[in-house]
Amino acid sequence: MAPRVLISDALSDAAVQIFRDRGVAVDFRPELGKDKDGLLAAIADYDGIAVRSATKVTEKLIAAAPNLRVIGRAGIGVDNVDVAAASRRGIIVMNTPFGNSITTAEHAIAMMFALARQIPAADASTRAGKWEKSRFMGVELTGKVLGVIGAGNIGSIVIDRARGLRMKVIAHDPFLGDERADALGVEKVELDDLLARADFVTLHVPLTDATRGLLSRERLERTKKGVRIINCARGGLVDEQALADLLRSGHVAGAALDVFAVEPAVENPLFGLENVVCTPHLGAATREAQENVALQVAEQMADYLLTGAVTNALNMPSVTADEARIMGPWISLAGHLGNFIGQMTDEPVLAVNVLFDGVVAQMNLRALECAVIAGIMRRANPDVNMVSAPVIARERGIRISTTKQEQSGMFEGFLKVTVVTAARERSVAGTVFADGKPRFIQIKGINVDAEVGAHMIYTTNDDSPGVIGVLGQTMGGAGVNIANFTLGRAERGGEAIAILHVDDRVPEEVLSALRRTGRFHQVTALEFAMG
Repeated sequence: MAPRVLISDALSDAAVQIFRDRGVAVDFRPELGKDKDGLLAAIADYDGIAVRSATKVTEKLIAAAPNLRVIGRAGIGVDNVDVAAASRRGIIVMNTPFGNSITTAEHAIAMMFALARQIPAADASTRAGKWEKSRFMGVELTGKVLGVIGAGNIGSIVIDRARGLRMKVIAHDPFLGDERADALGVEKVELDDLLARADFVTLHVPLTDATRGLLSRERLERTKKGVRIINCARGGLVDEQALADLLRSGHVAGAALDVFAVEPAVENPLFGLENVVCTPHLGAATREAQENVALQVAEQMADYLLTGAVTNALNMPSVTADEARIMGPWISLAGHLGNFIGQMTDEPVLAVNVLFDGVVAQMNLRALECAVIAGIMRRANPDVNMVSAPVIARERGIRISTTKQEQSGMFEGFLKVTVVTAARERSVAGTVFADGKPRFIQIKGINVDAEVGAHMIYTTNDDSPGVIGVLGQTMGGAGVNIANFTLGRAERGGEAIAILHVDDRVPEEVLSALRRTGRFHQVTALEFAMG
Protein backbone atom coordinates (compact mmCIF):
# COMPACT_ATOMS: atom_id res chain seq x y z
CA MET A 1 0.00 0.00 0.00
CA ALA A 2 1.30 3.45 -0.91
CA PRO A 3 2.29 5.68 2.02
CA ARG A 4 -0.14 8.51 2.79
CA VAL A 5 0.76 12.15 3.43
CA LEU A 6 -1.44 14.95 4.73
CA ILE A 7 -0.66 18.54 3.70
CA SER A 8 -2.30 20.71 6.34
CA ASP A 9 -0.92 24.09 5.24
CA ALA A 10 -0.81 25.94 1.93
CA LEU A 11 1.79 24.31 -0.30
CA SER A 12 2.10 24.81 -4.03
CA ASP A 13 0.35 22.59 -6.57
CA ALA A 14 3.78 21.52 -7.81
CA ALA A 15 4.62 20.13 -4.37
CA VAL A 16 1.38 18.17 -4.28
CA GLN A 17 2.17 16.79 -7.72
CA ILE A 18 5.64 15.66 -6.60
CA PHE A 19 4.04 13.35 -4.04
CA ARG A 20 1.63 11.97 -6.62
CA ASP A 21 4.29 11.49 -9.28
CA ARG A 22 6.45 9.58 -6.80
CA GLY A 23 3.59 7.23 -5.88
CA VAL A 24 2.71 8.74 -2.50
CA ALA A 25 -1.00 9.14 -1.75
CA VAL A 26 -1.56 12.76 -0.69
CA ASP A 27 -4.49 14.71 0.74
CA PHE A 28 -4.26 18.49 0.36
CA ARG A 29 -6.32 19.95 3.22
CA PRO A 30 -4.82 23.33 4.18
CA GLU A 31 -7.92 24.23 6.19
CA LEU A 32 -6.84 21.73 8.87
CA GLY A 33 -3.85 23.89 9.78
CA LYS A 34 -6.16 26.14 11.79
CA ASP A 35 -8.64 23.45 12.82
CA LYS A 36 -7.11 21.63 15.80
CA ASP A 37 -10.03 19.27 16.33
CA GLY A 38 -10.31 18.43 12.65
CA LEU A 39 -6.60 17.75 12.39
CA LEU A 40 -6.67 15.61 15.52
CA ALA A 41 -9.49 13.52 14.06
CA ALA A 42 -7.76 13.05 10.70
CA ILE A 43 -4.10 12.46 11.59
CA ALA A 44 -4.37 8.76 12.51
CA ASP A 45 -4.59 7.71 8.86
CA TYR A 46 -1.29 9.22 7.69
CA ASP A 47 2.36 8.19 7.46
CA GLY A 48 3.53 11.79 7.00
CA ILE A 49 2.36 15.36 7.50
CA ALA A 50 3.69 18.40 5.62
CA VAL A 51 3.27 21.78 7.33
CA ARG A 52 4.28 25.41 7.20
CA SER A 53 3.85 27.59 10.28
CA ALA A 54 0.06 27.54 10.77
CA THR A 55 -0.17 23.88 11.80
CA LYS A 56 0.86 23.14 15.38
CA VAL A 57 2.26 19.62 15.62
CA THR A 58 1.85 19.15 19.36
CA GLU A 59 2.53 16.20 21.64
CA LYS A 60 -1.24 15.58 21.72
CA LEU A 61 -1.41 15.45 17.92
CA ILE A 62 1.60 13.13 17.76
CA ALA A 63 0.00 10.81 20.33
CA ALA A 64 -3.08 10.57 18.07
CA ALA A 65 -0.98 9.51 15.05
CA PRO A 66 0.01 5.83 15.44
CA ASN A 67 1.17 5.52 11.81
CA LEU A 68 3.09 8.80 11.59
CA ARG A 69 6.70 8.32 10.44
CA VAL A 70 7.77 11.76 9.23
CA ILE A 71 6.90 15.42 9.81
CA GLY A 72 8.04 17.81 7.08
CA ARG A 73 8.32 21.55 7.76
CA ALA A 74 8.43 23.67 4.61
CA GLY A 75 10.83 26.25 6.04
CA ILE A 76 13.63 26.47 8.59
CA GLY A 77 12.00 27.08 11.96
CA VAL A 78 10.26 24.22 13.75
CA ASP A 79 8.87 26.24 16.66
CA ASN A 80 5.44 24.81 15.76
CA VAL A 81 6.62 21.18 16.01
CA ASP A 82 7.23 19.33 19.27
CA VAL A 83 10.49 17.77 18.13
CA ALA A 84 11.14 16.11 21.50
CA ALA A 85 7.75 14.35 21.47
CA ALA A 86 8.30 13.27 17.87
CA SER A 87 11.75 11.90 18.71
CA ARG A 88 10.41 9.88 21.63
CA ARG A 89 7.89 8.34 19.26
CA GLY A 90 10.55 7.64 16.63
CA ILE A 91 9.14 10.13 14.12
CA ILE A 92 11.59 11.96 11.87
CA VAL A 93 11.27 15.75 11.76
CA MET A 94 12.61 17.35 8.57
CA ASN A 95 12.93 20.99 7.59
CA THR A 96 14.22 22.81 4.51
CA PRO A 97 17.08 24.97 5.74
CA PHE A 98 18.31 26.10 2.33
CA GLY A 99 15.13 26.91 0.42
CA ASN A 100 14.66 30.40 1.83
CA SER A 101 18.24 31.34 2.70
CA ILE A 102 18.64 33.88 -0.09
CA THR A 103 15.23 35.41 0.54
CA THR A 104 15.86 35.85 4.27
CA ALA A 105 19.34 37.24 3.70
CA GLU A 106 17.99 39.74 1.17
CA HIS A 107 15.34 40.83 3.67
CA ALA A 108 18.04 41.51 6.27
CA ILE A 109 19.92 43.65 3.75
CA ALA A 110 16.69 45.45 2.83
CA MET A 111 15.99 46.13 6.51
CA MET A 112 19.51 47.50 6.91
CA PHE A 113 18.96 49.92 4.02
CA ALA A 114 15.55 50.93 5.37
CA LEU A 115 17.10 51.61 8.76
CA ALA A 116 20.09 53.52 7.41
CA ARG A 117 17.94 55.81 5.26
CA GLN A 118 14.78 55.88 7.46
CA ILE A 119 12.71 54.88 4.45
CA PRO A 120 9.46 53.82 6.23
CA ALA A 121 9.21 57.02 8.27
CA ALA A 122 10.17 59.18 5.28
CA ASP A 123 7.57 57.41 3.16
CA ALA A 124 4.83 57.99 5.75
CA SER A 125 5.79 61.65 6.14
CA THR A 126 5.80 62.29 2.40
CA ARG A 127 2.45 60.55 1.93
CA ALA A 128 1.06 62.79 4.66
CA GLY A 129 1.85 65.83 2.50
CA LYS A 130 4.94 66.90 4.40
CA TRP A 131 8.31 67.59 2.83
CA GLU A 132 10.71 67.00 5.72
CA LYS A 133 13.93 66.59 3.79
CA SER A 134 16.17 67.78 6.62
CA ARG A 135 14.48 65.50 9.16
CA PHE A 136 15.52 62.26 7.51
CA MET A 137 19.27 62.51 7.44
CA GLY A 138 20.62 59.00 6.88
CA VAL A 139 23.96 57.20 6.97
CA GLU A 140 25.91 55.39 4.27
CA LEU A 141 26.60 51.68 4.48
CA THR A 142 29.90 51.92 2.60
CA GLY A 143 32.80 51.73 5.01
CA LYS A 144 30.66 50.86 8.02
CA VAL A 145 31.40 47.83 10.21
CA LEU A 146 28.76 45.13 10.01
CA GLY A 147 28.76 42.61 12.83
CA VAL A 148 27.19 39.30 11.77
CA ILE A 149 26.18 36.99 14.61
CA GLY A 150 25.86 33.53 13.05
CA ALA A 151 27.74 32.74 9.82
CA GLY A 152 25.72 29.76 8.63
CA ASN A 153 23.62 29.47 5.47
CA ILE A 154 21.86 32.82 5.78
CA GLY A 155 24.62 34.67 7.60
CA SER A 156 27.17 33.77 4.92
CA ILE A 157 24.89 35.18 2.19
CA VAL A 158 24.49 38.40 4.19
CA ILE A 159 28.27 38.58 4.50
CA ASP A 160 28.67 38.19 0.73
CA ARG A 161 26.11 40.91 -0.02
CA ALA A 162 27.54 43.26 2.60
CA ARG A 163 31.07 42.92 1.24
CA GLY A 164 29.63 43.82 -2.16
CA LEU A 165 28.38 47.03 -0.53
CA ARG A 166 31.97 47.74 0.59
CA MET A 167 31.19 47.21 4.26
CA LYS A 168 33.82 45.92 6.70
CA VAL A 169 32.38 42.63 7.98
CA ILE A 170 33.23 40.97 11.27
CA ALA A 171 31.52 37.77 12.42
CA HIS A 172 30.93 35.80 15.59
CA ASP A 173 30.08 32.12 15.32
CA PRO A 174 31.47 29.40 17.63
CA PHE A 175 31.49 26.97 14.69
CA LEU A 176 33.22 29.29 12.22
CA GLY A 177 36.70 27.95 11.48
CA ASP A 178 39.64 30.05 10.33
CA GLU A 179 39.62 28.53 6.85
CA ARG A 180 35.92 29.22 6.37
CA ALA A 181 36.31 32.76 7.72
CA ASP A 182 39.08 33.40 5.20
CA ALA A 183 36.91 32.05 2.39
CA LEU A 184 34.07 34.37 3.42
CA GLY A 185 36.42 37.31 3.71
CA VAL A 186 35.45 38.14 7.29
CA GLU A 187 37.29 38.74 10.51
CA LYS A 188 36.30 36.18 13.15
CA VAL A 189 35.82 37.85 16.55
CA GLU A 190 34.38 37.19 19.99
CA LEU A 191 30.86 38.48 20.68
CA ASP A 192 31.95 41.27 23.04
CA ASP A 193 34.46 42.53 20.46
CA LEU A 194 31.79 42.49 17.75
CA LEU A 195 29.33 44.48 19.89
CA ALA A 196 31.99 47.05 20.76
CA ARG A 197 33.04 47.65 17.12
CA ALA A 198 29.99 47.18 14.91
CA ASP A 199 27.99 50.06 13.42
CA PHE A 200 25.32 47.57 12.37
CA VAL A 201 24.60 44.22 14.05
CA THR A 202 22.56 41.53 12.33
CA LEU A 203 21.53 38.21 13.88
CA HIS A 204 21.37 34.90 12.02
CA VAL A 205 21.25 32.16 14.66
CA PRO A 206 18.49 29.73 15.69
CA LEU A 207 16.56 30.19 18.93
CA THR A 208 17.89 27.67 21.45
CA ASP A 209 18.45 27.60 25.19
CA ALA A 210 21.97 28.88 24.49
CA THR A 211 20.89 31.78 22.25
CA ARG A 212 17.68 32.89 23.99
CA GLY A 213 18.21 36.47 25.16
CA LEU A 214 21.57 36.58 23.35
CA LEU A 215 21.37 40.37 23.11
CA SER A 216 20.46 40.95 26.74
CA ARG A 217 20.27 44.35 28.39
CA GLU A 218 23.84 43.94 29.62
CA ARG A 219 25.15 43.12 26.14
CA LEU A 220 23.11 45.84 24.46
CA GLU A 221 24.58 48.37 26.89
CA ARG A 222 28.06 47.25 25.78
CA THR A 223 27.39 48.00 22.11
CA LYS A 224 29.00 50.90 20.28
CA LYS A 225 27.01 54.11 20.76
CA GLY A 226 24.88 54.76 17.68
CA VAL A 227 24.67 51.08 16.69
CA ARG A 228 21.77 49.84 14.60
CA ILE A 229 20.34 46.34 15.29
CA ILE A 230 18.72 44.05 12.68
CA ASN A 231 16.96 40.81 13.62
CA CYS A 232 15.47 38.69 10.85
CA ALA A 233 16.30 35.40 12.58
CA ARG A 234 14.10 34.51 15.56
CA GLY A 235 12.14 36.41 18.17
CA GLY A 236 13.53 35.92 21.65
CA LEU A 237 17.14 36.53 20.67
CA VAL A 238 16.90 40.18 21.75
CA ASP A 239 15.59 41.64 25.02
CA GLU A 240 12.88 43.80 23.43
CA GLN A 241 12.21 45.97 26.49
CA ALA A 242 15.91 46.68 26.97
CA LEU A 243 16.24 47.50 23.27
CA ALA A 244 13.30 49.92 23.50
CA ASP A 245 14.86 51.67 26.50
CA LEU A 246 18.21 52.06 24.75
CA LEU A 247 16.53 53.35 21.59
CA ARG A 248 14.78 56.03 23.65
CA SER A 249 18.04 56.98 25.38
CA GLY A 250 19.81 57.32 22.02
CA HIS A 251 22.49 54.73 22.77
CA VAL A 252 21.02 52.55 20.00
CA ALA A 253 20.36 54.64 16.91
CA GLY A 254 17.82 52.31 15.34
CA ALA A 255 16.47 48.79 15.10
CA ALA A 256 14.83 46.75 12.36
CA LEU A 257 12.94 43.63 13.34
CA ASP A 258 11.13 41.02 11.31
CA VAL A 259 10.63 38.66 14.25
CA PHE A 260 9.31 39.07 17.78
CA ALA A 261 9.26 37.15 21.05
CA VAL A 262 5.48 36.79 20.79
CA GLU A 263 3.91 36.34 17.36
CA PRO A 264 1.58 37.49 15.97
CA ALA A 265 2.94 40.69 17.50
CA VAL A 266 -0.07 42.90 18.13
CA GLU A 267 1.64 44.93 20.83
CA ASN A 268 5.29 45.35 21.67
CA PRO A 269 7.48 47.84 23.57
CA LEU A 270 9.22 48.66 20.26
CA PHE A 271 6.05 49.72 18.47
CA GLY A 272 5.56 53.46 18.17
CA LEU A 273 9.25 54.33 18.27
CA GLU A 274 10.30 56.41 15.25
CA ASN A 275 13.72 54.82 14.92
CA VAL A 276 12.30 51.29 14.58
CA VAL A 277 11.36 49.43 11.39
CA CYS A 278 9.06 46.43 11.78
CA THR A 279 7.76 43.78 9.37
CA PRO A 280 5.48 40.79 10.14
CA HIS A 281 7.96 37.90 9.81
CA LEU A 282 8.47 38.35 6.07
CA GLY A 283 11.97 36.87 5.88
CA ALA A 284 10.87 33.90 3.79
CA ALA A 285 7.92 35.60 2.14
CA THR A 286 8.82 35.60 -1.53
CA ARG A 287 7.20 33.52 -4.23
CA GLU A 288 10.53 31.91 -5.04
CA ALA A 289 11.25 30.89 -1.46
CA GLN A 290 7.77 29.56 -0.78
CA GLU A 291 7.93 27.47 -3.94
CA ASN A 292 11.44 26.22 -3.16
CA VAL A 293 10.72 25.04 0.38
CA ALA A 294 7.45 23.39 -0.70
CA LEU A 295 9.18 21.43 -3.46
CA GLN A 296 12.07 20.50 -1.19
CA VAL A 297 9.90 19.19 1.63
CA ALA A 298 7.85 17.12 -0.83
CA GLU A 299 10.99 15.58 -2.34
CA GLN A 300 12.52 14.86 1.08
CA MET A 301 9.39 13.27 2.52
CA ALA A 302 8.75 11.17 -0.59
CA ASP A 303 12.38 9.99 -0.60
CA TYR A 304 12.15 8.89 3.01
CA LEU A 305 8.78 7.15 2.74
CA LEU A 306 9.75 5.30 -0.45
CA THR A 307 13.51 4.65 -0.14
CA GLY A 308 14.48 5.35 3.47
CA ALA A 309 16.69 8.30 2.46
CA VAL A 310 16.87 10.94 5.20
CA THR A 311 17.62 14.57 4.30
CA ASN A 312 17.68 17.63 6.58
CA ALA A 313 16.33 15.73 9.58
CA LEU A 314 16.62 17.47 12.92
CA ASN A 315 16.52 14.31 15.02
CA MET A 316 18.34 11.72 12.89
CA PRO A 317 21.54 11.64 10.82
CA SER A 318 20.97 12.22 7.11
CA VAL A 319 21.20 9.18 4.82
CA THR A 320 21.16 9.77 1.07
CA ALA A 321 19.27 7.49 -1.31
CA ASP A 322 22.59 6.05 -2.54
CA GLU A 323 23.74 5.51 1.05
CA ALA A 324 20.42 3.87 1.90
CA ARG A 325 20.94 1.34 -0.91
CA ILE A 326 24.56 0.60 -0.06
CA MET A 327 24.22 0.76 3.70
CA GLY A 328 20.91 -1.09 3.98
CA PRO A 329 22.52 -4.47 4.81
CA TRP A 330 25.01 -2.80 7.18
CA ILE A 331 22.24 -0.92 8.99
CA SER A 332 20.40 -4.24 9.35
CA LEU A 333 23.58 -5.83 10.70
CA ALA A 334 24.07 -2.98 13.18
CA GLY A 335 20.53 -3.46 14.44
CA HIS A 336 20.99 -7.23 14.74
CA LEU A 337 24.25 -6.85 16.68
CA GLY A 338 22.63 -4.44 19.08
CA ASN A 339 19.56 -6.64 19.36
CA PHE A 340 21.70 -9.72 20.12
CA ILE A 341 23.39 -7.99 23.04
CA GLY A 342 20.13 -6.38 24.17
CA GLN A 343 18.46 -9.78 24.43
CA MET A 344 21.44 -11.22 26.30
CA THR A 345 21.69 -8.37 28.84
CA ASP A 346 19.43 -8.19 31.88
CA GLU A 347 21.35 -5.54 33.83
CA PRO A 348 21.24 -1.78 33.11
CA VAL A 349 23.61 -0.79 30.32
CA LEU A 350 26.24 1.74 31.40
CA ALA A 351 28.24 2.18 28.19
CA VAL A 352 28.29 1.13 24.55
CA ASN A 353 31.21 1.15 22.13
CA VAL A 354 30.84 0.54 18.40
CA LEU A 355 33.99 -0.43 16.47
CA PHE A 356 33.97 0.25 12.71
CA ASP A 357 36.60 -1.70 10.77
CA GLY A 358 37.66 -1.45 7.11
CA VAL A 359 35.17 -0.28 4.48
CA VAL A 360 32.44 0.29 7.03
CA ALA A 361 34.60 2.94 8.73
CA GLN A 362 34.07 5.12 5.63
CA MET A 363 30.28 4.93 5.81
CA ASN A 364 27.72 7.09 7.61
CA LEU A 365 28.81 6.13 11.11
CA ARG A 366 26.16 8.15 12.92
CA ALA A 367 23.37 6.22 11.18
CA LEU A 368 25.01 2.89 12.01
CA GLU A 369 25.49 3.96 15.62
CA CYS A 370 21.79 4.84 15.90
CA ALA A 371 20.86 1.43 14.48
CA VAL A 372 23.03 -0.31 17.10
CA ILE A 373 21.49 1.65 19.97
CA ALA A 374 17.99 0.95 18.66
CA GLY A 375 18.79 -2.77 18.54
CA ILE A 376 20.10 -2.81 22.10
CA MET A 377 17.02 -1.06 23.47
CA ARG A 378 14.44 -3.01 21.48
CA ARG A 379 14.01 -5.64 24.19
CA ALA A 380 12.89 -3.03 26.72
CA ASN A 381 10.90 -1.01 24.19
CA PRO A 382 9.77 -2.86 21.04
CA ASP A 383 8.68 0.41 19.40
CA VAL A 384 12.12 2.03 19.63
CA ASN A 385 13.82 3.01 16.36
CA MET A 386 16.84 4.91 15.06
CA VAL A 387 15.23 8.25 15.93
CA SER A 388 14.01 7.54 19.44
CA ALA A 389 16.83 5.25 20.64
CA PRO A 390 19.53 7.93 21.09
CA VAL A 391 17.04 10.10 23.01
CA ILE A 392 16.18 7.25 25.38
CA ALA A 393 19.87 6.35 25.75
CA ARG A 394 20.72 9.91 26.77
CA GLU A 395 17.83 9.98 29.24
CA ARG A 396 19.21 6.82 30.85
CA GLY A 397 22.74 8.20 31.05
CA ILE A 398 24.26 5.56 28.75
CA ARG A 399 27.74 6.53 27.53
CA ILE A 400 28.13 5.93 23.80
CA SER A 401 31.50 5.92 22.03
CA THR A 402 32.81 4.85 18.62
CA THR A 403 36.14 3.62 17.30
CA LYS A 404 37.40 3.52 13.69
CA GLN A 405 40.25 1.42 12.33
CA GLU A 406 41.74 0.30 9.04
CA GLN A 407 41.01 -3.20 7.73
CA SER A 408 42.48 -5.47 10.40
CA GLY A 409 41.69 -9.01 9.28
CA MET A 410 40.26 -11.27 6.62
CA PHE A 411 37.01 -9.32 6.33
CA GLU A 412 36.71 -6.27 4.09
CA GLY A 413 34.88 -4.61 6.92
CA PHE A 414 33.02 -5.44 10.11
CA LEU A 415 31.20 -3.98 13.10
CA LYS A 416 31.87 -4.90 16.71
CA VAL A 417 29.56 -3.84 19.51
CA THR A 418 30.66 -3.92 23.14
CA VAL A 419 28.29 -3.27 26.02
CA VAL A 420 29.40 -2.60 29.59
CA THR A 421 27.20 -3.19 32.63
CA ALA A 422 28.06 -3.14 36.33
CA ALA A 423 28.50 -6.92 36.23
CA ARG A 424 30.22 -7.67 32.92
CA GLU A 425 31.37 -6.65 29.45
CA ARG A 426 29.84 -8.39 26.43
CA SER A 427 30.73 -8.10 22.74
CA VAL A 428 29.53 -9.38 19.38
CA ALA A 429 30.84 -8.69 15.87
CA GLY A 430 29.39 -9.13 12.42
CA THR A 431 29.89 -8.44 8.74
CA VAL A 432 28.00 -8.41 5.46
CA PHE A 433 29.09 -10.85 2.75
CA ALA A 434 28.74 -10.37 -0.99
CA ASP A 435 25.26 -11.91 -0.88
CA GLY A 436 24.10 -8.93 1.18
CA LYS A 437 23.21 -11.08 4.19
CA PRO A 438 24.38 -10.01 7.66
CA ARG A 439 26.35 -12.59 9.64
CA PHE A 440 27.63 -12.92 13.18
CA ILE A 441 31.38 -13.55 13.03
CA GLN A 442 32.44 -13.34 16.67
CA ILE A 443 30.70 -13.72 20.02
CA LYS A 444 32.53 -13.32 23.34
CA GLY A 445 35.78 -13.36 21.36
CA ILE A 446 34.94 -16.75 19.81
CA ASN A 447 34.95 -16.84 16.00
CA VAL A 448 31.79 -18.12 14.30
CA ASP A 449 30.01 -17.79 10.96
CA ALA A 450 26.28 -17.60 11.65
CA GLU A 451 23.66 -16.22 9.29
CA VAL A 452 21.03 -14.19 11.12
CA GLY A 453 17.55 -15.72 11.27
CA ALA A 454 14.22 -14.62 12.68
CA HIS A 455 14.29 -17.37 15.36
CA MET A 456 17.56 -18.47 16.93
CA ILE A 457 18.88 -20.29 20.00
CA TYR A 458 22.18 -19.39 21.65
CA THR A 459 23.91 -21.78 24.02
CA THR A 460 27.20 -21.86 25.94
CA ASN A 461 28.86 -24.94 27.37
CA ASP A 462 32.17 -26.60 28.15
CA ASP A 463 33.79 -28.01 25.01
CA SER A 464 33.15 -31.73 25.44
CA PRO A 465 31.77 -34.61 23.35
CA GLY A 466 28.04 -35.20 23.09
CA VAL A 467 26.73 -31.62 23.22
CA ILE A 468 25.79 -31.56 19.53
CA GLY A 469 23.90 -34.82 19.99
CA VAL A 470 21.98 -33.42 22.95
CA LEU A 471 20.99 -30.34 20.96
CA GLY A 472 19.92 -32.33 17.91
CA GLN A 473 18.04 -34.96 19.88
CA THR A 474 16.19 -32.44 22.05
CA MET A 475 15.21 -30.26 19.08
CA GLY A 476 14.18 -33.24 16.96
CA GLY A 477 12.17 -34.80 19.75
CA ALA A 478 10.22 -31.56 20.16
CA GLY A 479 9.58 -31.24 16.42
CA VAL A 480 11.82 -28.17 16.08
CA ASN A 481 13.47 -27.99 12.64
CA ILE A 482 17.02 -26.62 12.58
CA ALA A 483 17.72 -24.52 9.48
CA ASN A 484 21.36 -23.77 10.33
CA PHE A 485 23.77 -24.83 13.04
CA THR A 486 27.00 -22.98 13.95
CA LEU A 487 29.59 -23.95 16.54
CA GLY A 488 32.60 -22.19 17.96
CA ARG A 489 35.06 -22.59 20.84
CA ALA A 490 37.80 -20.57 22.47
CA GLU A 491 40.15 -23.57 22.72
CA ARG A 492 40.04 -27.31 23.09
CA GLY A 493 38.27 -28.16 26.32
CA GLY A 494 37.46 -24.46 26.94
CA GLU A 495 34.28 -22.49 26.55
CA ALA A 496 32.17 -23.30 23.50
CA ILE A 497 29.07 -21.72 21.95
CA ALA A 498 26.38 -22.82 19.53
CA ILE A 499 23.94 -20.77 17.48
CA LEU A 500 20.94 -22.52 16.02
CA HIS A 501 18.76 -20.91 13.34
CA VAL A 502 15.35 -22.61 13.61
CA ASP A 503 12.19 -22.33 11.52
CA ASP A 504 9.82 -21.23 14.27
CA ARG A 505 9.85 -19.72 17.73
CA VAL A 506 11.04 -22.36 20.21
CA PRO A 507 8.60 -23.13 23.06
CA GLU A 508 9.85 -22.44 26.58
CA GLU A 509 9.46 -26.09 27.55
CA VAL A 510 12.05 -27.06 24.91
CA LEU A 511 14.50 -24.50 26.29
CA SER A 512 13.85 -25.85 29.80
CA ALA A 513 14.51 -29.38 28.58
CA LEU A 514 17.93 -28.30 27.29
CA ARG A 515 18.75 -26.66 30.60
CA ARG A 516 17.76 -29.75 32.55
CA THR A 517 20.36 -31.83 30.70
CA GLY A 518 23.06 -30.12 32.76
CA ARG A 519 25.26 -29.73 29.67
CA PHE A 520 24.77 -25.98 29.18
CA HIS A 521 25.76 -22.88 31.11
CA GLN A 522 23.28 -20.76 29.17
CA VAL A 523 20.34 -21.39 26.85
CA THR A 524 18.68 -18.32 25.35
CA ALA A 525 16.07 -17.93 22.62
CA LEU A 526 16.68 -14.93 20.35
CA GLU A 527 14.27 -13.16 18.00
CA PHE A 528 15.33 -10.87 15.13
CA ALA A 529 13.16 -8.69 12.93
CA MET A 530 13.97 -9.63 9.35
CA GLY A 531 13.30 -7.83 6.07
